[in-house]
Amino acid sequence: MTSSYFAAIFSSPVIAATHPDIFSLPYSASKPVYAIPPVPWIKVAPSAPYFITEEGHAWTPIGQNDAITWPGLAGLYRRKNMAAVDMYLQNLAAQGVTCLRLMLEYCQTEHRYLEYPAGVFNPFMIQLWDDLFSLCEKHRVRLLLTPFDTFWMRRRWRKHPYNQRNGGPCSSKSQWLACTNTKQALKNRLAFVTGRWGKSGVLFAWDLWNEVEPIHSNNEVAAIDEFVTDISTFLRGLEIQIHGKAHLQTVSAFAPHLNKYPALQEIIFRHPSLDFATTHFYGLTALDAPTDTVKAAIGTEKLASKALAQLSNSRPFFDSEHGPIRAFRKRKGTLPQTFDEEYFRFMQWAHLASGGAGGGMRWPYRHPHVLTQGMQLAQKSMAAFCELVDWTTFSRRNIAKAIKVSSKNIQVFACGDSNQAIIWLLHTNTIGGMVAPQVSSAPVMLRLSMAIGNYKVIFWHTQANTAQDFTKAHTTNKGLLSIELPLGWTDIALLIKRIP
Repeated sequence: MTSSYFAAIFSSPVIAATHPDIFSLPYSASKPVYAIPPVPWIKVAPSAPYFITEEGHAWTPIGQNDAITWPGLAGLYRRKNMAAVDMYLQNLAAQGVTCLRLMLEYCQTEHRYLEYPAGVFNPFMIQLWDDLFSLCEKHRVRLLLTPFDTFWMRRRWRKHPYNQRNGGPCSSKSQWLACTNTKQALKNRLAFVTGRWGKSGVLFAWDLWNEVEPIHSNNEVAAIDEFVTDISTFLRGLEIQIHGKAHLQTVSAFAPHLNKYPALQEIIFRHPSLDFATTHFYGLTALDAPTDTVKAAIGTEKLASKALAQLSNSRPFFDSEHGPIRAFRKRKGTLPQTFDEEYFRFMQWAHLASGGAGGGMRWPYRHPHVLTQGMQLAQKSMAAFCELVDWTTFSRRNIAKAIKVSSKNIQVFACGDSNQAIIWLLHTNTIGGMVAPQVSSAPVMLRLSMAIGNYKVIFWHTQANTAQDFTKAHTTNKGLLSIELPLGWTDIALLIKRIP
């Protein structure tokens, strides 16, 4: 890249006047200064399909989708209530949240476009992102960023700055991923963002496009492949030039589209330019309009297992958006809180135990768009559990079908390798769509094959946050490990670790 190229990108009179040194300053000069070390960047572990910091420490994406117009972050715009945003992020970090998925603009209204008109970066939005990066750095919360809110962009395309009728680069929604001018505009946007904020490890990764689908590429999957290759190669090269390294990249997909367009699977799961895979867990009634929390957990395992079967064992995977989308839209309201919290918790643990990185990222689908306290406690419990796992060497595969339990009323969710396993067990008896509170007091035995040796078994009571019990076990000379489970649980997680 040449200096003239960068000059062309930032030729906007607003940018030129207010931020002439866009690449030399990672944030605005008015940002708060905190006496904290820089946030390290995130990498894929060299020997496992999970994430580590560049310092070599395990890191797990635990969090949810958020938006700059929703209650937690709304105070950023024009600095209306910075203290409230600071407190919000502090509380998320205290609950074990490590990552939020955010769109760079949110175009449900006319006041949160990153560029307006196209190519002219909104100074109020620049300040918003300056402040958000600074606060996230303070609280060690990272961001998975995607460039557009494509849902509202599609619905309100008539007013969007990228629409050609408004002076933008694109003539039609069907051209978003295929139009040369639109791809150039996207490159300019990404160049601006990484040039200004990309130095920080707060930026966990890029979701290069939210829910790619052929309807936005002239109904040609090949055009999506070209889009991903073009944008990924550009951004990676630019970041290496600016920062000496590049942030991780993924592209998200709406799960039903993977069935509708099988060729899309090659892009989402195996594209050589991408570092990890993400899909959005929609398309099953048990998840979209839930009436039974156990069925929601089983549906989560179904989608996770299907995704993992598409991957090599070196590429991480997680669900970056899920939630009761149909229930929310049709009922114009939210699920009963107690039910929703169990539904949330079960989906989180089904996702993790099936081999996903973290618990998946809920789209709140509540009024207002925030997670409940019970959901936050579930995240805190999972975060504490994850601290015990050696993710850096965990070459997981789904092993649920190979595990035997002595009760027919228990559903098994599990992943493992020869030295370590994560198992989540769920009683399937329900009352009113939720797990029956009274569970059998009869002993339950669990059996699985592991490498011959001695093991520590940690029993994690998922509703009790950090409460835990443990025991030791050893295999038979044929590698069979038998474990007697504690009594009195509706669901329980096990971490089995080989003792050297």
